[in-house]
Amino acid sequence: MRVSISVQSAYNVTDVREGAARMVDRARAARDAGLDALFVGDHHATPGPYYQNTAILGRMLAEWGDRPAGALYLLPLWHPLIVAEQVGTLASVMKDRFILQCAIGPADNQFPAMGVSARQRPSRFEQSLSILRRLWAGETVTTGGENDRFELREARIAPCPPEPVEVWIGASAPPAIDRAARLGDGWLAAPGLAPADAADQLGLYRDACERHNRPVGVCAIRRDIYVGETAEEAETLAGKMVARGYRGFPPEALIVGDVERVATAFAELGAMGYDEVVVRHLVQNPARVLDSIGRLAEVRERLAS
Repeated sequence: MRVSISVQSAYNVTDVREGAARMVDRARAARDAGLDALFVGDHHATPGPYYQNTAILGRMLAEWGDRPAGALYLLPLWHPLIVAEQVGTLASVMKDRFILQCAIGPADNQFPAMGVSARQRPSRFEQSLSILRRLWAGETVTTGGENDRFELREARIAPCPPEPVEVWIGASAPPAIDRAARLGDGWLAAPGLAPADAADQLGLYRDACERHNRPVGVCAIRRDIYVGETAEEAETLAGKMVARGYRGFPPEALIVGDVERVATAFAELGAMGYDEVVVRHLVQNPARVLDSIGRLAEVRERLAS
């Protein structure tokens, strides 16, 4: 079971430099804890500060070291040439592989804000991913067919990623899980899944891989967590947030406790069939988050033993 981190990108701060500094601090703490991969998310047209993925990840990589890293891109919202170039550049400053997390995104205000039809999300996603892979392989790409969502004329990129980009597709609905099996190198399960639902969706993904005659890829799951110094401290700090209905998630989808409790919960996901848990912290206090990230080193040691 690998343990990675998706660093929160939205911060309710008066000084916008403070939010960016928190992300850099968390990347450094994750490096020191020996976590397996570093990620950031993707969101647009937000009312409060949200630090955009390509730019902030470039800064965080300076603290991260030589392990895999990546970012989420909601592909229907992006022109694929821009994503291909951004990822090509990020991959060029890394010593390890770049992991593209991608999804169609929710049909929310981001789409009208970007002038994109939410109804076209699936078709835009699939065409974008196909174009990205061709551009990363060094091809010159021209599109413009009747069903094409993106028009490119003799488009190419440089630098190309120095090694193949690994593609994880986030998906929850059965058709989206099927798409992940058909097109992805891995599948990323949603953070709000109760354990029984996480097991059911993993089964859907494995069945879809078999149906499409494709090997089962990386099976990763997002989890919002807090690792406390003790079980009591964790419950005092995070228990009230869980009781208030944190993000509308079922309480059993959240992982709060001391090192042993969190390691046990991660091990249960591993026994279920997940290869990787990608954590995000449900508490907001910057010092507490850094402490929790540091304790993930102990969690990893427990998992290894």
